Amino acid sequence: MIGKKLGMTQIFKEDKVIPVTVIEAGPVSILRKLTKEKDGYEALQVGFEKKKKGYVAIREMKGTPGEVGEEIKASVFKEGDKVKVSGVSKGKGFQGGVKRHGFHGRKATHGVKHEERTIGSVGGRFPQRVVKGRRMPGRMGAERITTRNLRVVHVDAEKNLISVKGAVPGRPGTLLFIEG
Repeated sequence: MIGKKLGMTQIFKEDKVIPVTVIEAGPVSILRKLTKEKDGYEALQVGFEKKKKGYVAIREMKGTPGEVGEEIKASVFKEGDKVKVSGVSKGKGFQGGVKRHGFHGRKATHGVKHEERTIGSVGGRFPQRVVKGRRMPGRMGAERITTRNLRVVHVDAEKNLISVKGAVPGRPGTLLFIEG
C-alpha cells in the first residue's frame, strides 16, 4: 500500500495513552496486471494520488489479488495487524562529527581553544592518507528508512486513514510504503 504521513497524535485506550502516526493509506488504483507469461513474474502495478500528468507514486505489489481499474483502500488493514513502513527521513543538512556520528569532541582545557566540537586527527603516519569510510562531517538525513513491527491501532475505512503505534520516517506529507 502507498500512503502519506499526516502527522502524530495520541489515542486513549483502556486507561493508556498510545502515541500514533496517522497515515492516509490509499486509495491506490490498479493500473496494470503483470503476468508470468508476458513479464516473467506476477504482480500488480498500482498508482497513488492521481494528478493532471499521472500519478504521484507508482509501485508494484506482489501477491495481491485484483483487476485493472479496481481501487485498494485502507480497509485491507485491521486493528492489531503488524506492518512495515518505509519512507525518506527528514533531511538535516550539513552536520559536524559530534551530531552526525556521536563523537564526544575535545577537552575544554589544556590549551584547547575554539575546538571543542572538532573531530581531531583524521589520518595516521601510515598509509599517509585518509582511509576510505572515515566518519567525518557531512550531509545527514534524507535517506530511506524502514520501521518494522508497527501495530495498527485504528482504521478509519471511510476516510482511508490508519493509525500505527509509534513513529514513522519523514515529516508530514512524506510518501510512505506500507507492507502488511
